[in-house]
Amino acid sequence: MEAIPAWLQAGFWGLVAGAALLLGAWIGYRLSVPQRLTAAVMAFGSGVLISALSFELMDEAYATDGLASTATGFLAGAAAFTLANWLLCRQGARHRKRSGPHQPTAQQDGGSGLAIAIGALLDGIPESIVIGLSMLGGHGVSLVAVAAIFMSNFPEGLSSAAGMKRAGRSAHYIFGIWGGIALASGIAALVGYSVFQHSSPEVVAATMAIAAGAVLAMLVDTMIPEAFEQTHDFAGLITVLGFLAAFALSKAAEGR
Repeated sequence: MEAIPAWLQAGFWGLVAGAALLLGAWIGYRLSVPQRLTAAVMAFGSGVLISALSFELMDEAYATDGLASTATGFLAGAAAFTLANWLLCRQGARHRKRSGPHQPTAQQDGGSGLAIAIGALLDGIPESIVIGLSMLGGHGVSLVAVAAIFMSNFPEGLSSAAGMKRAGRSAHYIFGIWGGIALASGIAALVGYSVFQHSSPEVVAATMAIAAGAVLAMLVDTMIPEAFEQTHDFAGLITVLGFLAAFALSKAAEGR
């Protein structure tokens, strides 16, 4: 893909990672996937993302600009996500990642549909920006980041679509949301590269830390509750397996 402009490559890889949301949603809507299996996949995806934000984001941010700015950005990202998520939860989006009978129906909460859609967008944007940021060193995209986000997006789409179907949401609504989020993922990755390609390393490092904080807050608020509810006896072990898989992938990439 050397002849393709870097900004377009960033958008492409963002779409690839975002497509996992649509794939997961299709499976969650069309097939009757056991809730325990859905939760196990969610736990695995959580471990993958924790590993990715640790070694692809925080480590890089710290190496670039030290602990103070990394910690500040990390806390700022978590605080910003938490505030936005709190506001959306009050509008009916609290259980947007849940596969069980937690999500409100349109009859129960007429405004929840829009809140769920915005919440899904909020969850996906920080991850996608990371893909664009990973290309700023001039060495191409971080395939580890793409793989990690893909592996975590799949169970997000799977679990959420199953919960939406249980709540009586239409196929048009469900696939409209996840198709839109997949497209937004590509745009966010493109923006992540284009906006920051001329920024200083310190600004890029701070942005990475902000994204890491937002992603970790998202995991604890929206993904891990679903994983724990159905697989609490094994949630920790499955999450560790996901972490280890992404960690091994990261180290294998370093050795190339």
